[in-house]
Formats: sequence, structure tokens, C-alpha cells
Amino acid sequence: MESIQFDELITLGQFLKHEGIIGTGGEAKWFLQENEVLLNGELENRRGKKLHEGDEVDLGEFGQFRIEYSQ
Repeated sequence: MESIQFDELITLGQFLKHEGIIGTGGEAKWFLQENEVLLNGELENRRGKKLHEGDEVDLGEFGQFRIEYSQ
């Protein structure tokens, strides 16, 4: 699992764009409909879902990530 650090609170859609999994924010809705995304072990399909310190995002073949924020 890879730890990714951010300076401020981000959404799931912003995270997908940051990691280069999608090219634009508009692609987030499509990606979340077509791919199983787990947030802390539970299915998540809301692109606006805020990611908090310690959240674990499992994108299957795209990787597993732990969210961290600078203090």
C-alpha cells in the first residue's frame, strides 16, 4: 500500500485525477461506475466523498493507497 500525502482535504474525484488515473474531473463519475472502488473496505461511488487522514482507497488493479495530510 502506497501512502500519499496532501496539504489539504481532497475528494475522491480529485484523488483519482492527482494519481493520473483519470484525465479530468468529469471522468470521475464514469470511472466510479465502471470500476469497483473501496474506501476503508466499503464500496464507494461518490466522486465528491471527502478523504480523511488514514483513509484507505483500494482501486483494484490501479493500486492501494493510504491518505495522509501534512500537519
